[in-house]
Parts: sequence; C-alpha cells; structure tokens
Amino acid sequence: MGNDAGPGVGFEFPSFEVSWMKRDLLLFANTIGATYPDELHFLYELHPSFAAFPTYPIILPFKHTDQDVIDFYARSNSEPIAGVPKFDTKGVLDGERKIEFFKPLPVTSEGRTFEIRSKVLGVYDKGKPGTVVETEQRLVDKATGETYSRAVGSGFYVGQGGWGGPKGPKVPNYPPPSRAPDASRTVQTTMETAHLYRLNGDYNPLHADPAPGKKMGFGGPIIHGLFSWNSAAHAVLQAFGASKPENMKEFQARFAAPVKPADKLVFEMWRMGKEGVSEGGFEEVRFIVRVEGGKTVLTNGRAMVRVEGLVRAKL
Repeated sequence: MGNDAGPGVGFEFPSFEVSWMKRDLLLFANTIGATYPDELHFLYELHPSFAAFPTYPIILPFKHTDQDVIDFYARSNSEPIAGVPKFDTKGVLDGERKIEFFKPLPVTSEGRTFEIRSKVLGVYDKGKPGTVVETEQRLVDKATGETYSRAVGSGFYVGQGGWGGPKGPKVPNYPPPSRAPDASRTVQTTMETAHLYRLNGDYNPLHADPAPGKKMGFGGPIIHGLFSWNSAAHAVLQAFGASKPENMKEFQARFAAPVKPADKLVFEMWRMGKEGVSEGGFEEVRFIVRVEGGKTVLTNGRAMVRVEGLVRAKL
C-alpha cells in the first residue's frame, strides 16, 4: 500500500461482542437448505459430528449477542468513517463478500468471549452510481486473540458518490469455464424464504416490508443477498466437500442482481482441476447463481474446497 493509502483506510470501528447457541446453528442450517439425512450433523445437536456450517460467522455482525429482533436501521447507522463523507445506510447494498476459515467454530460461544474486530480496507468513489466501502471483519476469541474467520465485504452506497475519492483498484474476476457445469442444484424459494432467513439476526426491513423495496425500485421486498450466498456455500460443500465443514477453506461471491420471493435459483458449479489445487489439497471451485429463466444473481463465485466423496450430481 505504501503511503498512498486512501481516505478512510485503516479506520477501525469499535469492536463488539458476539455470541451464539446450538439453536442458532440449527436454525441457520435449516434456512440455507441443509438436507436430511446426509447433513444431519448440521441439523441435529446430538449428532456425534454436530458442527457449525462454516459460513455461519457471516451472520454475527448482524446478530451481535441478541436473542430478540433489533432495530436494523438504528444498528447499521454505524460510526462515520474518518476522512470520508457520512453515508446514508438506508441506501446500502451488498457488493461482494469473501470469507476465510482459520479454526473450526465451536458449536456454542458459551463460556468464552468472542468479538468482531472491523476495519476499513478502502473507500472508493464510483461517481454518480455511488460509493464502495470495503471492510474486514475478523471473528476473534478475546481471551486468546486467535482469529477464527476473516470476512471481507464491500457495501455499495447507491447514488452517494462524486465526493472526489479514489476510484479504487480493478477487482479480480473468476468467470466460470465455458463448458457444462460439473454439478448443479436448484432451490425453489417461497414468499416466506426471507422471513425465515431474517431470524438468523439479519432484520433488514428491505426483506420483509414492501415499502423500502418499492422505494429502491425493486417493486417490493427482495430476498437477502446473503441467503443466496450462504445457499451457494451449502451447494458447493454438499456437491464437492462431502458436507464436511473442514473441507471448505474460503468462499466468495459478488451480488449482481436481486432475488424476488418465489424465484427459483439455479446453482452451477465447476471444478478448476489441477491448476487450481493449493497446499492441503484444496481445489478451486467456481460457481454462478441465477434465477431460472432470468438474471444471474451471484457472479465471481469462488470457493477453495477439499474435494471428497464425489457423487456424480444428478443434473
């Protein structure tokens, strides 16, 4: 980076405590499509291999330590970033999210203190379309200082650009190969999919109340981008990693278009083969998610997976 770090870079948000119970993990697995009987270890707390689905930490910055619903807008109206304009959080959309896993998540946080430590990686002015704020969120065991997962996300503040900030670097793309996918899955969402997913702790009214979605030009509520994102992680791990949490090392995708309630989602996945294998035997898998007969909703999909127990997926 040198000294040319742009405005806001390195700004640290106040860290905050997060907690979860086994019940939270069961709910999360249910909301992202874990299946019986092959994934009972995500769905039943007395299973000998009961485990957190690996992407669960992505929910914690929304959930904090809460058991009950919260005022989403009040909470997301976070501390302004020094050196950049204050952005209106009611007009923010998810841009891209990536998560890396370092240690397996305990099935409950009980008896320990975990916190999220967040800092700004970049604030990029895209002119009239808006501003991108890229942040890092680490899940840390406060007593030991160990990082369990590291998430990098970009929020897109619609129409809030043109303040003279840097344009930002060109981001790498991971397009799928131009051949038939190695595996595919479909997920039929319902009018209630977002209402169920909200219970994980992500209570944005955009996914429940028609008013914000109408105001933003979507015509009504939309399903959480992170529902599709986490469902894709589930599809990839189930198709290639024998549904074992330790078989996924990192996962990422870019949010390209909204999903409407009752849309049917199609997940298409490609193994990148030998050239994509890293140490520890993790192989690159690329994927896209699209609405059947419609737009691609997740692009730039990329996961590092230890491929195991491959059953030829029924396409």
